[in-house]
Amino acid sequence: MESATVLGTNLDYYVIIGYFVLIFGFGFFFARFTRSTRDFFMGGQRFSWWLITFSCVATVVGSYSFVKYSAAGFRYGMSSSMSYLNDWIVMSFLLLGWIPLIYFGRIGSVPEYFKKRFDEKTAAAATVIILVYMVGYIGINLYTMGVALNAMLGTNVFLSAVAVAVVCGAYVTLGGQTSVIMTDLAQGCILLFAGFLLFFLGLRVLGGWENFWSGLPLLHKLPFARFNEPHAFHFVGIFWQDGIANTFALYMMNQGILLRFLSLKSAKESKKTFLALILVLMPLAAFAVSNAGWLGKAMISQGLLPDSVDPNRIFVLVADKVCMPGLFGFIMAALTAALMSTIDTLINAVSSVAVNDVYRPYIKPDAPDKHYLKAARIFSLFSACLGIALVPLFSSFRSIYVAHGSFTASITPPMVTAIVLGMFWRKFSPRAAFWTLVGGSCLVAFSIVFPVMVKPFSHGVNPAGGFKYMRALFGLAASGAVAVVFSLVSRPRPRKEIETLVVGGLKKAKEAFKGGPINEREGKKVLVDVSVDSEKEGIRVSRFVADRMSAECGDLVYLSDARSWLGGLRSVHSRITEIFPGGSKIVSVGRDTAASGSLVLKRKHRIEKII
Repeated sequence: MESATVLGTNLDYYVIIGYFVLIFGFGFFFARFTRSTRDFFMGGQRFSWWLITFSCVATVVGSYSFVKYSAAGFRYGMSSSMSYLNDWIVMSFLLLGWIPLIYFGRIGSVPEYFKKRFDEKTAAAATVIILVYMVGYIGINLYTMGVALNAMLGTNVFLSAVAVAVVCGAYVTLGGQTSVIMTDLAQGCILLFAGFLLFFLGLRVLGGWENFWSGLPLLHKLPFARFNEPHAFHFVGIFWQDGIANTFALYMMNQGILLRFLSLKSAKESKKTFLALILVLMPLAAFAVSNAGWLGKAMISQGLLPDSVDPNRIFVLVADKVCMPGLFGFIMAALTAALMSTIDTLINAVSSVAVNDVYRPYIKPDAPDKHYLKAARIFSLFSACLGIALVPLFSSFRSIYVAHGSFTASITPPMVTAIVLGMFWRKFSPRAAFWTLVGGSCLVAFSIVFPVMVKPFSHGVNPAGGFKYMRALFGLAASGAVAVVFSLVSRPRPRKEIETLVVGGLKKAKEAFKGGPINEREGKKVLVDVSVDSEKEGIRVSRFVADRMSAECGDLVYLSDARSWLGGLRSVHSRITEIFPGGSKIVSVGRDTAASGSLVLKRKHRIEKII
């Protein structure tokens, strides 16, 4: 796909280049906080909920979101936003089950959970599926960015994808999760602002709300698509593919999102994160990424755009139409922000699975942490290269929306089934879990060759589309059937062995996390000064501070810089090793503890009990 038209001015290109340089520098700056693999993959588990919430928006809203949902909005109207509004369905599964289980179990990945919950061969099957899923996601994001740059600059799609992959791979390779979180915080704010700015500029060009609304066909004004038609975009298909299979996969199976929640300072913070993310920011994101398509449809009715416009280019064309020089570059920078914020997370996630679930246990066990940190950086570069290799594959699809929907509907159902049953059903056996992943994946693959297998689940959808979306429902049903059959004919693991890995065993999981009985008395945060004790590690507090926190010796505490706007960047977890008499507000920490949290000793700090 090549474009003869070059959009934008030199000023716009300078803005885009400046943005790349700024984000590149931003990522390198925060790379200095990465000293270990724990920092590289989970950011030291130090961050506050608001920072993770905004960075999650940037991760979920990829470059494919602006291009994909603008194209869907152009073709089908307001119903393009319904995919983003399905996220609330998964919230209870996450808050009451998945996040507490992996957090208190100190589990860093889905394969690690499967290894503990089932066995090694199930974990190996999960590793393969997850790596295919995440590398594919990298590929589709790179392809989308190539399409956007092609529409704007006329550059080759593949070469554009390579250029973006180089930038993302570089700062993720050096900085890991901390660089990803901090750059995504900035990019999340930018892309939301840019999406709303584009809509208001579009209204101005159209002459106001009345002209915009009257310029939309009737079906474009409806909040939901028709039930089972047209075959390319219908409610029942989008519900099962995007609302169920893809949403559960995104929040439970996507290692990038998993690492983001494991970067929170405590499991309690996940509640605030999900409420703000799913109920507030994601609806705003749905509007931000779709409205260019709605504006484009209204512009055609007023003769501002030609009827023959390519829907995959509508975001770039609308931005060029409504923005003055420089501002167009800012909007395109937001598109770049969306890409980079998703790519950097996925690159880091692929590296995490490759190192922790393959390289560390099977290829190079018992090596120093610095060796694994180096390996993580090498795998980061390798995953970016694999994503580039998939760009030609995704370019063969009719549209980016269909490419993304077809991919997720084919890959995610067996894994989603296994995770949910693993959490809630104690009798779900290792043998059943393995064959759910392998057998379910094979059945989905057969359905691609023989689409008639999906027809009983099609809800009357036109088979002309190859049942691309309804394959998700077929996959869930087929995987669920395999799970039940094999669970009935095989033995589950003993209850005692999996007690902390299923819902209902969270109390035991908390005790294992702390290493002793849980102290659940409510305490307060205390403002303190910090001194360093080179002789002792851990944290020593006065009786006054301990009483204010309702804490005891052995309790896990979180010590952070009092500047809340840092979001936990300078902070550390440690245990109380001693409570000394008196009312002092000076907390003593070991030298290594202070260094690991990058604490600035001359600053005030806050200390609070965790759990």
